[in-house]
Amino acid sequence: MADDVIELKSRNDRARIALRGAEIREWSVVARELMWQPDARFWGAVSPILFPLVGWSNDGHVRVDGEPYPMGVHGFASSLDFRLVEHDESSALLRLTESAQTLACYPFRFELSVRYRLHESALEAAFSVRNTDTRPLPFAIGIHPGFRWPFSATSRAGHGIEFDEVEELFVPEISPRGLFRSTTRPVPLDGRDLPLTDELLANEALCFLDVRSGGLRFRSPDGSAIQIETEGFPHLALWTRPGAPFLSVESWTGHGDPEGFSGDITEKPSIRLLPAGREDTCRVRYCFESGTPD
Repeated sequence: MADDVIELKSRNDRARIALRGAEIREWSVVARELMWQPDARFWGAVSPILFPLVGWSNDGHVRVDGEPYPMGVHGFASSLDFRLVEHDESSALLRLTESAQTLACYPFRFELSVRYRLHESALEAAFSVRNTDTRPLPFAIGIHPGFRWPFSATSRAGHGIEFDEVEELFVPEISPRGLFRSTTRPVPLDGRDLPLTDELLANEALCFLDVRSGGLRFRSPDGSAIQIETEGFPHLALWTRPGAPFLSVESWTGHGDPEGFSGDITEKPSIRLLPAGREDTCRVRYCFESGTPD
C-alpha cells in the first residue's frame, strides 16, 4: 500500500482508493479499467465524495444562525485526508471528523465514514454520517464518479442510460452559477431509455430529483453495462464536459441552492437534519456486466 492510496483486490479485479477525499481512483474488472483518468483540460478528479453539501451555495456561503460561512461547491470532504480505520484485501473503512479547518466553514461536529467493498465484478460504497454534536446536524452527501465514455467500445456513439422505472420528462434548468432555476427543460427519454449525446450534456448537468428508479444501467452498444444500484440517495445527476471521455453518474441526498436562496442551512431544499447522537446511512453499488466479446 502506498502512503496515500489503498489497494483492494478480488480475484481478477482491482480498485485503488485515495486517502485524500476517500476517492475511488481506479476500478478494473479483469484488467478493463472503468474509471476515467484525470485530465486537467477537462476535470482533475475521478470520483469525489460530496459533503457536507451537494452542489453550489448561493453567493458561496451558508448561513448558520444568521452568520455566513464560506462554502465551496460540493463542500470540503474531497479536499481533506481521511483516516484509514480498517483495511483487508477486499475492503477498507475510511473516516473524516471535524477539525479546526472544517469548523471554520461548517460549525458542526460530525463523523463521516466510507466503507468500500470490492466483489467480483462489483464495487460497493457505503456511507455513514454520525452526529457527534449536541444539536441537529444539517447535511447532504453524494458521490460523483466519472466512468469512461466509451468504456468498452471505440466510439461514444450508441451509449445510453436505462432506468429501472420511467422517469420525469423534464429536469430543472441550472444557471451558469450552478443554481437551480424554477424553469425546466425536456429530456429525450424513450420510455426508460435515455440516449447519450454530447449535445444533451453540452451546457449543464441533467439533475433528476426524487427519482423513481433505485437503479440504472450505463449501457454500451456491445451490450456491456455498468449497473448502478442505490439506497438512500433520492437524486441523480448526469454530467460531463464537452469533448471529455467520461460520464459522471452522481448519487445525491441533496442538491444545489435555488436562485436567490438566502435562508439558513437548515432551510436548504432537500437538506437532512440528523438529531444529536444519531446516524444516517446510504449506499451505492457499481457492477460491471460484460457484453459480446471484443
